[in-house]
Amino acid sequence: MATPDYALTMARYNRWQNGNLLRAADRIGADQRARDRGAFFGSIEKTFHHVYWADRIWMSRFADVPAPAGGIAQSVDFDGGWDDFRQARTDLDDKMLDWASGLGSDWFDGDLSWFSGAMGREMSKPRRLVVMHIFNHQTHHRGQIHAMLTAAGERPGDTDLPFMPEDDETA
Repeated sequence: MATPDYALTMARYNRWQNGNLLRAADRIGADQRARDRGAFFGSIEKTFHHVYWADRIWMSRFADVPAPAGGIAQSVDFDGGWDDFRQARTDLDDKMLDWASGLGSDWFDGDLSWFSGAMGREMSKPRRLVVMHIFNHQTHHRGQIHAMLTAAGERPGDTDLPFMPEDDETA
């Protein structure tokens, strides 16, 4: 069940793993990041962009984060280069950590209602479920990125939650 401790732990894990995979993606270079590898969103870079887009959509419903333009089809696009993306991802990870750090138990009570472009209708789900979804979605697609990086000959660092550094600065 999602709680303030769960959200904080997963926000730390999100930041740690994005840094881990971004560093590995740096080492393979732009051509390898852009290569279509047959994953759902094609390339390593496009999959990174999709996760960033989805995180912005969800965080716009929870915190002071602007929603991205476009729908899922445009979620693979990023306006800027790789260094711009890395900085934007890092900034969003910090915002997610700040958001999770400020949650109280009562924040999880009740439902979140929103218009889902993917479903084409209004939706309402328990906040606890939606928070679990955000982190599950990230982990799912980071697993795809990890597999593509491995296929490209790169070895990202540890990914297991129990191995996450305790110090937030290194996470």
